[in-house]
Amino acid sequence: MTGITVTLRALHHGERDLERELLAAADRHRTDHEFHHVATDVARWSHEHAARLADVARHHGLELSAPPDDPSPAALGALREKGTEALGGRPEPGLLLLHDLRHLHLAAASNSLYWEMLAQAAQATRDERLLGLATSCHPQTLRQMRWTNTMLKEVSPQLLTST
Repeated sequence: MTGITVTLRALHHGERDLERELLAAADRHRTDHEFHHVATDVARWSHEHAARLADVARHHGLELSAPPDDPSPAALGALREKGTEALGGRPEPGLLLLHDLRHLHLAAASNSLYWEMLAQAAQATRDERLLGLATSCHPQTLRQMRWTNTMLKEVSPQLLTST
């Protein structure tokens, strides 16, 4: 296995995880309509990225499963329970939102680093297919990061200073 295939596999896994986590957070915060809708929309980007990564990976001799069309409600419920356990029960909704935003931001940042690594490797090997993929997907990952960062800046002051 080459460094490129290892990175493709890691990024594919990261994009699928980010999609699931965005959808689970959207479900947890469904009463915050703006958050719910934006999280659902940007989750579609990760879904598309994973599918495109699986396609490009085949050209590198790597078989990655394409993401299913929609995650099952049971999978979302399991993620919700996992998140609740990680936070030690039922935290205040605002603190849960901050936790989710932090977690989503870090997941998107991790994916961004992998996209950058793939772009650099694609340039070094003159792999136009891989470079095209990184060039078209990485900006959306950066937008996911900017969205979570902006949300954190907007809600942190009120949520962390309220009694």
